[in-house]
Order: sequence, then C-alpha cells, then structure tokens
Amino acid sequence: MYQYNEWFRSFHAVARTGSFALAAEYLSVGRPTVSNQVSALEEKFAVELLHRDGRRFELSTVGRQLFAITQGLFEQEEQAVQAFNRGQQNLEALRLGAVSPPVAMNIIYSFMQRYPEIELETSFKTERATLERLINLDIDAAVLAHSDFDPRLYTQLYRSYPIVAVVRDDHPWATLGEVSIRQISGQRLVLRESQSRTRQLVEACCRQHGITLNCVMQLNSREAITHAIMQNIGIGFVSAVEYVELPGTCAISFIDEPLRIEYYLCCLRICHERPLIEKLFNSANAEQ
Repeated sequence: MYQYNEWFRSFHAVARTGSFALAAEYLSVGRPTVSNQVSALEEKFAVELLHRDGRRFELSTVGRQLFAITQGLFEQEEQAVQAFNRGQQNLEALRLGAVSPPVAMNIIYSFMQRYPEIELETSFKTERATLERLINLDIDAAVLAHSDFDPRLYTQLYRSYPIVAVVRDDHPWATLGEVSIRQISGQRLVLRESQSRTRQLVEACCRQHGITLNCVMQLNSREAITHAIMQNIGIGFVSAVEYVELPGTCAISFIDEPLRIEYYLCCLRICHERPLIEKLFNSANAEQ
C-alpha cells in the first residue's frame, strides 16, 4: 500500500500543478520518478489517467475522478503541515481572501466581534488570483463574485448588490439620478478586465438588449477607473457597495433592469466542516 501511496501522490502533484516538471519540483524528486510512478499507476490498474499530446496533457474522465479523491487524501495533510508551520501559538488563525474590500469588511467585523481570540488574516486580489489561492490552499476561505463555481468548492450566497454607473458630475446623467439600461448605447465606457464579474454582467445584459458597448479604456482597478471618470474619459460600473462618493462623481441607478451582482462565501468542500471555517460561515449567517 505504501508503494501505491507514492504513486497516488505523484499523480496528485501532476494533476494539481498541470506539469510533470512542476510536480517533480513540488515533491522534491526527479521528473523521471514522477513520470514513472504515474505510468506505473496506469499500468497496474489498466487505466488511462492522462490524455497525452507531446509535452501537454489533460486529465481523462478517470483521472478527474481520481483527482477528486486525492484532494481529500493529500490536501488536508498539507493544511495540517501549514498550520503547524505557523507555530503552535498561531494555530487559531484563519486566512480569508476577497475580491472586494467593502463587501468583505462586514464579515470581517462580524467575525472579529464574535471570535476576538482568533487571528484573521485577510488579502484582497482579483477573482482569478483569489480563486487560485483558495484551490492551492494559500487561503482557507474566500468572498468571490463568480458565475460558474468549481465543484470542489462549497459555496454560500453572502450578499447581493445592485450595479450602478459612475459618471462625472457634469455628465448629462448626473441630473437624472437613474437611467434605462438602453441609454448605455453610444456612451464612452471605462471597463475592468474581461474577467471582472461586474463587467461580465453588464456585457450580458447589454447583449440581451442588442446594445453595443463602446469601451474606450480597460483598467485593472476600481480606483483607476474612478480617476479615468474624473478625467472625463468615460463612465464606469461598480456594485453599489463599492462606490465611493468622491468629489466630481456620482452614482446612477438603472430603473428597468435587475442588474445585480452576487457575492459568495466559499471554501474547499473537503474543508467545510473544519471548526474555524464553520465559525466563519456562522458569522456570515448571523449578520444577514
């Protein structure tokens, strides 16, 4: 059984990193060792775990099924090692990642009030980076705005907010306060990167109404978009909770569309019953 354990570990490292070379580096062994152990596993059980195409590969159906199992075998083990590496005095620590500081602050405050003895480490990155950190066990839980979640995740709806347009205070919309989604047509737009959930929702709604978007600038932060709006480059979009009322700008609501963005509290499914993560989800439920 020990031999199989090593074979399974090599397969898991390859599936997780997407590369034999990275898997070998991750396991601190030679690349041939990893390749031989994965091949031995396939030969022993007469299965094809990887569809190979030169240096590239993708998991087969059986490979995906096995990867779901090996996550339970090895990733909880890695979490235990990481916990002890933080030191015994810091075992009561929870790492939370989020895509939006304003959205996450409510749950952060609630958790700190309920469990002041637990250290809460928080980081804010893009949706893709935060999701990657969660899958790789660099964080324990995350607040994400996503449309198609990985089945390895346990998710719970946390908050839902309307999406608003942000314009300069001398824009024609500024005196209206609210507009129709159809009035976006012809406007100069400053948008986030294509992976932004806010942008995806606006684009989907406009496609539904046959509206062509005129994106004149793409930026990777809300702050940069706000400055672009203040320079009269175009209008932008944010969830209502993220809008900061800066001099020279105002938020405009949409009157005829349920244009909303949903934020979810997420963790790996195999970690959902960990006591610290349960406490985080309980805090989120308590402040709804």
